[in-house]
Amino acid sequence: MAYLQITLDVSADDRAAAAGVYQRYKQPFLDTVAGATSKELLVRDEDVQVLHGFAATADAQAYLSTELFTQDVVTALRPYLNGAPDVRIYETP
Repeated sequence: MAYLQITLDVSADDRAAAAGVYQRYKQPFLDTVAGATSKELLVRDEDVQVLHGFAATADAQAYLSTELFTQDVVTALRPYLNGAPDVRIYETP
């Protein structure tokens, strides 16, 4: 199993809109992305994180090149970001 963690610098005023992007693309992610197993939104005082679960690390890496991610999600989030997202992939033993 692997996790893709994307940390987003989003102002408090824009967090509801960013959460709307998460809601809009959660089910398409789960339904269409190879190896996708889960997707969770974590809202903290300092940032917003989206934690994606995958069957394998290769699936997480491949998702970053999909049209769903590059065209839909990134485009929809762009107006709310204060900087570049921090993207990390973790593999569980």
